[in-house]
Amino acid sequence: MAEEILNRVANSKLVTFDLEELYPEGKRISFDISPWLLEGIVLKEQDFRKTAKNHDWSSYQDTYVSLYCSTDAIVPGWAYMLLTMYLAPFAKKVTVGTLEELETVLFSEIIETIDLDSFKDKSIIIKGCAHKPIPQNAFVLLATKLQPIAKSIMYGEACSSVPLYKKSNV
Repeated sequence: MAEEILNRVANSKLVTFDLEELYPEGKRISFDISPWLLEGIVLKEQDFRKTAKNHDWSSYQDTYVSLYCSTDAIVPGWAYMLLTMYLAPFAKKVTVGTLEELETVLFSEIIETIDLDSFKDKSIIIKGCAHKPIPQNAFVLLATKLQPIAKSIMYGEACSSVPLYKKSNV
C-alpha cells in the first residue's frame, strides 16, 4: 500500500503575508504639469492658475494621481499644492513624484494601520511574487513592523523562502 503524500507546507505553522491582498484598487494617473508651463520650463502664475481653474478635474474621480514635471523646470511648491486643491474633491490620493512613489505612499499608509496582533510569535513568510506593482519599500516597511512581534520572518514562497530574521532565545 502506498504511503499518503503529506503537504508539509499546508500543515506547517507558517503564516503567509501577501501584500498584494492589500493593494488599493483604482486607476493610477501620472499628471505631467510641463504642458502647462511656458515652453515647458517657465511657470507663469496667472496662466497656470487660469489653466488649472478651467481644467475638467472631474475626470480624476476615484483615481490615484501622481503629479510631476517631465522637464527641468523649477516648479514652486505652491503649484503642486494648487493642483492638489483642485484634485482633492475627486481623487482618492494625490502625491508629487513617480507612480512608484505614489504606490510607496499608499502602502506606507496601509502598513501603518495594520493590526498585527494575530502575527505575534508566528513564523511569517512575506510573499514575494505579485502581479500588481508592489513597491520594494512596502516589503521593507512590513518587515520592519513585523520584526518586533514575529518569531521568524522569511521572504518568498513556502517552498523556496529566504530566511531574514529569527528571534533569539535569550
